[in-house]
Amino acid sequence: MRDSYGVAAEAEALARWKESGTVDADPDSPYWAPWTQLVRRTVARGVAVRRARIVSEPVSDYIRYEYAGTSVNVAAGEQVRWLPRRRASDIALPGNDFWLIDGRLIRWNHFTGDGASAPGEISDDPAAARLCAEAFEAVWSRAVPHDEYKIS
Repeated sequence: MRDSYGVAAEAEALARWKESGTVDADPDSPYWAPWTQLVRRTVARGVAVRRARIVSEPVSDYIRYEYAGTSVNVAAGEQVRWLPRRRASDIALPGNDFWLIDGRLIRWNHFTGDGASAPGEISDDPAAARLCAEAFEAVWSRAVPHDEYKIS
């Protein structure tokens, strides 16, 4: 839900994209393989892996970078949608990025003020899981599929 992240593991790839405008789009590259292999195994078990991104428009450079690499997520089997932030104003959103697993387990992703990764957190609180599920479904229903979303 952030417009910019400062994740150390992405620093080199982000710098390369800023210089050249290109990203590593090989789902089997050493950079992507741990994630894409996990997604492929998960999808092969019949599990839907959905990612929704809420973004300000016009988008930040970081979101342009994310957008450029999203073809890898899609190739691995993720379904990705984009929602302009102005269309999310009336959705009750959790205060942090999250992954919701099986509708009951939350992996909270915490970040510092400058976007660096901070220690995450796992929760099985039913009320929080319900909030996340309802928020995600509201976002998903309004969001634009990746192949239809055009960044401005």
